[in-house]
Amino acid sequence: MKNNIPPLQPITSPWIQRIADNYDLQKDLIDTYESPLNIHHLESFQNNLAEYRYILNHYNFKSKIYYARKANKCSTLASVAFENGFGVDTASYEELKQCLDINISSQDLVLTAAVKNEKLLRLAITNHVLIIIDNKDEADLILKIAKEEKLQAIVGFRISGFEYKDHKLKSRFGFDIDEVGGFIIEFFNSEEVLKYVNFTGFHFHLDGYDAHQRGAALHQTLDLIETLITYGFNPNFIDIGGGILMNYLEQESSWIKFQEQLKKAVLGKREPITYQNNGLGFYNRNGEIEGKLNTYPYYNTTSKEEFLKNVLEIAYVHRKPVSYRLQELDIELRLEPGRSLLDQVGVTIARVAHRKKDADGNFLVGLEMNMTQMASSSEDFLLDPIVCYKNKKTAEERADVYFTGAYCLESDFILKRKISLPKLPEIGDFVIFINTAGYMMHFFETEAHLFKLSQNVFINNVDDNVSLLDFYRDENNLETKHIYL
Repeated sequence: MKNNIPPLQPITSPWIQRIADNYDLQKDLIDTYESPLNIHHLESFQNNLAEYRYILNHYNFKSKIYYARKANKCSTLASVAFENGFGVDTASYEELKQCLDINISSQDLVLTAAVKNEKLLRLAITNHVLIIIDNKDEADLILKIAKEEKLQAIVGFRISGFEYKDHKLKSRFGFDIDEVGGFIIEFFNSEEVLKYVNFTGFHFHLDGYDAHQRGAALHQTLDLIETLITYGFNPNFIDIGGGILMNYLEQESSWIKFQEQLKKAVLGKREPITYQNNGLGFYNRNGEIEGKLNTYPYYNTTSKEEFLKNVLEIAYVHRKPVSYRLQELDIELRLEPGRSLLDQVGVTIARVAHRKKDADGNFLVGLEMNMTQMASSSEDFLLDPIVCYKNKKTAEERADVYFTGAYCLESDFILKRKISLPKLPEIGDFVIFINTAGYMMHFFETEAHLFKLSQNVFINNVDDNVSLLDFYRDENNLETKHIYL
């Protein structure tokens, strides 16, 4: 059988390959922790932390990085980030409480939750955690709680609506930048508010990965700060959120070819390469392709360093780059990377439960997991998994398969892509999904059917002698098993 399914070969770190080459280890892990299992590698996380520190140390302005915990729920990662001098961005009551419980200092935490109720705000205020205010109701509630607790709340304001190429970058989050200055001046127009609320800076997060948009937003925020300084305010930071690109794929050519073949399939010019010929954002309108690929840009050539340089060197109307203005105004640049700090940090492994054919003759390989346990916020996760066969020697032909999950839903496909394999997997074989630690493992995971949530384990180093005893659960993270930069 000729392989005409375009591959998307992921970058695979040596630690991942060592686990993929060791079927007996995989069996020990799944027998112990059940399927699916999320495996994390602390050394890779350490390397990513060090890379960000190296990049920002080249600039003369102040900077601080907050690890975006919502990208992965494991408290071990939050703890290790803090131990190595990084802050942690929290987005819920449990995220914040767990960070406080594992002794992450309040001054290294920020609360950015989209919805903040009284319980959450009281926890932040009583622990002196910076709160990013999204709207007037939050501001009023923060003032109320601070007065009740007789404490000063530390706050920043989330802003949006920046001008870029003659249109506004609209968002459901934050205050419009054209209105927030007036709100701040009015809100803080009393000694009582100044006593109980300490305004310290601004926060924004832009969808997409456009460095020029971020540069424009930074300049407009700096303009706002200059205006507020004349009214006696002294904001000292701008937090630009995350969204810093990373690269998942080995080859650009495979990324280009996949999109070409997907378009051909949508137009009916070749057999489908996705289930039921899902265009993943492309669609056929009268024989022409319209739309765009609605997935993460899995291949890109822009490094973290290049991306940040592109943001910081934008000069805007002032003819001064962002980096110069940050230094001139003594403003600290803050970032909240999640996905890019988790690059090559984790994999998800699942056991094959069954094989079957559907009415169209497609091989469906059922896995002991469900679609929420490796779910992307976009149309699909476009990386080839590694299938680990117990019986490697066989004369069987190649098999093109779809991986399906355990929910009673027609839509429970682990990947919408058809995957071409050396042979059809057998019951008890394992499938390893690569580079899943950032937003894939936990972001949409549910417990429907009363299925257990997948367990999370960590390992510090992987060598040829690695065994089950080298892995430990996330809830054991308080033990002294961390590596320090």
